Amino acid sequence: MTLTDRLNRFLRGLSGPGSIAVMQTDALRERLFACLPAALQRALARHHRVLIVHAEGGHARLELVAGLESEAVGEIDLLRTSTLPDALTQRTMDQRHATELRLPRHAVLTRAISFPAQVRANLPQVIRYELDRLTPFQPDDVIFDFAAQPGPKNANRLNLELALCRRDILEDWLKRLNELGSPIDRVTWEGAWSGANLLPIERRPHPRAVRLGLSTWMAIIAAVLAVAIVLTPLWQKKQIAEVLDTELGRIRAQAVAVDDLRQELERARQGSTVVLQMKLDQPQFLELLRELTDRLPEDTWIQNLELDGNQVDLRGESGQATALIAILEQAPGIDGVSFKSPVTQIARTGKERFNISFQYVSRRQP
Repeated sequence: MTLTDRLNRFLRGLSGPGSIAVMQTDALRERLFACLPAALQRALARHHRVLIVHAEGGHARLELVAGLESEAVGEIDLLRTSTLPDALTQRTMDQRHATELRLPRHAVLTRAISFPAQVRANLPQVIRYELDRLTPFQPDDVIFDFAAQPGPKNANRLNLELALCRRDILEDWLKRLNELGSPIDRVTWEGAWSGANLLPIERRPHPRAVRLGLSTWMAIIAAVLAVAIVLTPLWQKKQIAEVLDTELGRIRAQAVAVDDLRQELERARQGSTVVLQMKLDQPQFLELLRELTDRLPEDTWIQNLELDGNQVDLRGESGQATALIAILEQAPGIDGVSFKSPVTQIARTGKERFNISFQYVSRRQP
């Protein structure tokens, strides 16, 4: 068994019944293709061409895709066209191209469905059996495809996206393209998920083995081994190391700048905090005056008020100085009210001279 036969057998094993396996195979091919260097991708793309037939009713425009490049190659009519355009024939003369029929979005009905996980192995049969319940069509009137939606592996139900199209829309195109020598390998639609294919499995063409000579295989194997085993890993590691070094230098410079800025902000914050704390530590003088004005009796006069930190010293005259102790103790923020010297009687006015001290804490202070 040649290496080509083994590869084809491997791909056929992946492409088992159901659209899930096909979608996984397409995704694997895309990932493998993306790992190759750009020059090798272009070389392989020239040997793997896809003719996309954009159908709209009985008319279609043709687009030839090779890798990431695409080119319009003409148009065909379902009833009048008897041969493929010359531009397409000239470009695919030496190599067989795959054909994809792409339907307009409105020609395909899609909806979300759900089944018990136990039917995973027979999803195509189960969906076909349930089509008349899930859709307004009979199973023989439509063709369908489905894709599994992401979900936990051990979930009790399978969430799927179902897509279906009326069979009569496709039959004429399938027959016409087969007569033109370009049988359809795949049927998709605008906005289809990766790996979608409405063409029934039994009508899909079998993978075609590519027969290559021994010298060609040796050249391919030598090139793949040289690039994939020797050059590619070393080049990738070197590129990654350079990117990481550049990124590390940039991040280190940013870290130093951020640390300097953080220290500067911390110094500024500490300076503003000290000023704010000093302001908060000082009793509010206006609040003290308001408290004294609101609480002292009308016959009381303050002749001298001294404020030293939280310590307040009052001197003045009052009609009843001894009652001032109880009055001031009721004020919020005033504590430790006491006479600093004995109360003396003023003979001329009949009032009492007092000298009171207390501690005052502003209500705004935390």
